[in-house]
Amino acid sequence: MAATASPGASGMDGKPRTSPKSVKFLFGGLAGMGATVFVQPLDLVKNRMQLSGEGAKKREYKTSFHALTSILRAEGLRGIYTGLSAGLLRQATYTTTRLGIYTVLFERLTGADGTPPGFLLKAVIGMTAGATGAFVGTPAEVALIRMTADGRLPVDQRRGYKNVFNALFRIVKEEGVPTLWRGCIPTMARAVVVNAAQLASYSQSKQFLLDSGYFSDNILCHFCASMISGLVTTAASMPVDIVKTRIQNMRMIDGKPEYKNGLDVLVKVVRYEGFFSLWKGFTPYYARLGPHTVLTFIFLEQMNKAYKRLFLSG
Repeated sequence: MAATASPGASGMDGKPRTSPKSVKFLFGGLAGMGATVFVQPLDLVKNRMQLSGEGAKKREYKTSFHALTSILRAEGLRGIYTGLSAGLLRQATYTTTRLGIYTVLFERLTGADGTPPGFLLKAVIGMTAGATGAFVGTPAEVALIRMTADGRLPVDQRRGYKNVFNALFRIVKEEGVPTLWRGCIPTMARAVVVNAAQLASYSQSKQFLLDSGYFSDNILCHFCASMISGLVTTAASMPVDIVKTRIQNMRMIDGKPEYKNGLDVLVKVVRYEGFFSLWKGFTPYYARLGPHTVLTFIFLEQMNKAYKRLFLSG
């Protein structure tokens, strides 16, 4: 049974007062940026693993641990944080838009009695929020992929971006504005898959755990729901993610791109590297996505609770 809100905590329509939309967007971005600070090294390893063995070449890394130690040995401690500025900008754009829109739509479609949207509606909300956020965040995504991939190349072939703003400026200057949105379609497709799985499965998992009677609405519940959500998301999104990574990192060869489109990437990966290479690097992918999902939702839940306690309590 829903608790009755006090007069000071309810709006004119009787629904509980909530934080302004701008605060929802801000909290979404801050939660994602906070998580990125912790998982950036895992993001770098994930990207390197997905590019390893490209074009029927010998795989550079045998395992994610081998990749991590190789990067540390060749590039030093700072090397594993290559692309952090791009990762933060991606969260400031993509995650702010994604979680902000999801939260607003979720609350609007919640019943007057507090009944949350059904599972399918949650998935639709997640896909809408994800696709919109992906479009906004694609330029930062392109910069991130290129910056994290640079260290694996011979020195004379590296792009050598100094930071995300230098990367964006040079991409526009050297390749044109449209290149900032290279891979936009697979990026949006990945976001649809990720958000349908992540946001809907998180909400559903959290609701299931609370209904079980063994959990209360606290950090342990948020952690368990986030881990379930991260596992579902990893399994569903890896093939689309490798398409996005390779398209955004590709170069022009004799005036022609390495890949024609996303389907061409899938065909070449299967042909030259094997069908299961579409799930190459499952462990580092989950090692990045799992903790990022956990940290993002924990930060978001705690900021929302703090805001309600400080500004919305009666």
